[in-house]
Amino acid sequence: MVLGILKGQGSEPARVGLVTSRRVGGAVTRNGIRRRMREIVRHARPQLTPGLWMVVVAKRFAAEAEFAALRDEWTQLARKAGCFSG
Repeated sequence: MVLGILKGQGSEPARVGLVTSRRVGGAVTRNGIRRRMREIVRHARPQLTPGLWMVVVAKRFAAEAEFAALRDEWTQLARKAGCFSG
């Protein structure tokens, strides 16, 4: 997956956009990936820096990846980008 960040947009809670292209799979597959990614972000949202805008682009491997693998990769990318407050 790819993570895009825009920092410093005020004190509102972090905003996250999810992108899954047709190359990832059919509509059912794409919706399943988006559901899993929304759940991952929902659990991490309290720790995210306020005012942060994020875009998560799912790649082809996401269709076959386990939930834990998606969560670990997202967490690693978010840490590297400095998305967590504290």
